Amino acid sequence: MTLILLVILVALAFEYVNGFHDTANSIATVVSTKVLTPRQAIVLAATTNLLGALWGTAVAKTIASGLVDTKIVTSEILVCALLGAIVWNLLTWWLGLPSSSSHALVGGLCGACLAAAHNRWSVIVWSVPSPEHWWEGKGLLWKVVVPMMTSPLCGFFIGLLVMGTLYFLLRRWRPYTVNRVFGKLQLASAAFMGFSHGTNDAQKTMGIIALALMSATAAGYLHDLPGWLGFLRTPEPPAGKSVEIAVWIKVVCALTMAAGTAAGGWRIIKTLGHKMVKLHPVHGFAAETTGATVLLLASHFGMPVSTTHAITTSIMGVGCAKRLNALKLSVVERILWAWFLTIPASGAVGYLLVKLAQASGWLR
Repeated sequence: MTLILLVILVALAFEYVNGFHDTANSIATVVSTKVLTPRQAIVLAATTNLLGALWGTAVAKTIASGLVDTKIVTSEILVCALLGAIVWNLLTWWLGLPSSSSHALVGGLCGACLAAAHNRWSVIVWSVPSPEHWWEGKGLLWKVVVPMMTSPLCGFFIGLLVMGTLYFLLRRWRPYTVNRVFGKLQLASAAFMGFSHGTNDAQKTMGIIALALMSATAAGYLHDLPGWLGFLRTPEPPAGKSVEIAVWIKVVCALTMAAGTAAGGWRIIKTLGHKMVKLHPVHGFAAETTGATVLLLASHFGMPVSTTHAITTSIMGVGCAKRLNALKLSVVERILWAWFLTIPASGAVGYLLVKLAQASGWLR
């Protein structure tokens, strides 16, 4: 029981770090365009993140039952997986790099399970294609790799198209009028971005907690719980079915992410909102609307995509619509390196932590 509580606490710590690490993704543009002060933007993001986290469970179900063989998962392994993701998140936050918390969690989980299975790669669910639609398939290929490639491309090209369309439609407007109108519209787009962020990111920790409880229930660790703790029992779903996420898990994770969001993430805000490209309210509106739409669609199909990828490439697309040399390529290059390294780096940390746990006798 102590281990189960430890997993839940570490998972909530990841959720908190995720909140302040990814806060920048939902409020960088609205802060950089000076539509809201940083404090006002954080309140908006925290509120909308909370609402989004309570909306649906498709992403949580993917994390809980679609990426690794649940039979190998124990509380100790989940602790190592979460610590791998937290270490990478804190490192990239310190460096001011907008890396993906989603992919850090996926990497940590896969690395820890691989080590626990003594390098048996079959423990990782690579591909379980759906006979009907590709987005209904399970495994890393369909739920992580394909969205990881397509969501940045969608963000970039949709952002480019939206901003190009706005340039055409507003070509006769006075700059003062554009800034005034889109300053108000950006409040709505920033709220949309915060809501979409909650629908995707908060659910990843929900999935981890559900996975821990499901494994503990199957192992019999929760068999002798007193009646008032019976809500912790989470039986494995029947074959072909996804685990149902309890309401209390959703509420706790949503509140934790909102608290983390309220702590802010100024280093990443500076990178996204100021260093990469100079933004005005109309650019912020286009980028946020694009990024939020990509996230919401991914959440609908249960894909744990990166909020960072969606909003960053949307900003890039908006910047390129302005002019190709508006982007500072040295900053873009640093961000791309963080993207490519996230899954293997967090996976390596999770792997090493499991090996250390095995060597110390804490884990067999």
